[in-house]
Amino acid sequence: MSHAILSPSSSERWLNCPPSARIAEASQDRTSPYAQEGIEAHALGEHKLKKLLGYQTKDPTASLTFYNKEMEDCAEGYANYVMELIGAKTSPLVWIEQRLDLSAFAEGSFGTADCIVIAEDELHVVDYKHGLGILVDSFENPQLKLYGLGALHLFDAIYDVERVVVHIYQPRRENVSVFEISKEALYQWAEEVVIPTSKLAFNGDGSFRAGDWCHFCPIKNKCRERANATLKIAQSEFKQPSLLSDEEIDEALQKLDLIEAWLKDIKAYAYARAMGGQKWTSVKLVEGRSNRKYTNEDAVAEVVQAAGFDPYEKKLKGITAMTKLLGKETFHELLANHIEKPKGKLTLAARSDKRPEVETINMEFKKETKKL
Repeated sequence: MSHAILSPSSSERWLNCPPSARIAEASQDRTSPYAQEGIEAHALGEHKLKKLLGYQTKDPTASLTFYNKEMEDCAEGYANYVMELIGAKTSPLVWIEQRLDLSAFAEGSFGTADCIVIAEDELHVVDYKHGLGILVDSFENPQLKLYGLGALHLFDAIYDVERVVVHIYQPRRENVSVFEISKEALYQWAEEVVIPTSKLAFNGDGSFRAGDWCHFCPIKNKCRERANATLKIAQSEFKQPSLLSDEEIDEALQKLDLIEAWLKDIKAYAYARAMGGQKWTSVKLVEGRSNRKYTNEDAVAEVVQAAGFDPYEKKLKGITAMTKLLGKETFHELLANHIEKPKGKLTLAARSDKRPEVETINMEFKKETKKL
């Protein structure tokens, strides 16, 4: 499978860190099991959507290595989401797995949109994300905006489009995110940001810059800029937290995820090199602690039963297993009144997190005191 140097999927990285594009190009391209699972989920979603639209399509299930009930449900949910979008529009036009030429905005760039819908004066781009690890937001999402630009470049002269609406459908995170931008604003972003930055990136020029976009960078473990930026944050003049002001603590909290991610990546790189024979001066490979286990559970059960004891324990199935046993509708019918969702343990999250902020007793007391 060919990949563009300035691909839409890596656009957040090369738009923020232009020289990473050329350096990443030289890194070995290995498809991870997670990426392969995503490819297969997209193939299944494409099939289900085409089937609902009445297109001729071949069921790929038999050839999918990672196929399971969860993938089936997710792909079906994606297809239904697109159908609901189409059903709400007047005389919609639909393109599935549409290849988009983005070379007018970034040299050699291209990509494939999962689904494009044009109806009335709107152009919709729907992107199916099967990944579970990172919550993907559609707000100002550069990959989706580039798909929007590619779709405009293809259809703008044919259809009267005024607005571009991008959708993220990420079922395993129960995430549906929608962002709307005017055609004029999207073209302005292309002129002011994408075109000049892509020229730097294609030529390997510009400045390195560390940030959240480092997560999928193939050189993240050895990037000097990322190391320098992270260590600079970590130093904080080596003050004890009790000596820092609330403003300094607030600033540090914004950077903790970057530090933790960098440390995790460094350890992973060091481990992989050690497994390949590298001898580090500060660390070494050792056997971790392990727990005892039976060599043969069936044999153990026979011996214990022969001695007059019951070797088994009974346990109520968990909610996920019970739902699978009964089916969603029967589960809800029988057990809806027996299910509760306790409040989760309080934790700190970024201000961008969609969950509502919890008011502590002290905060409520302060508010009431101010009213007096």
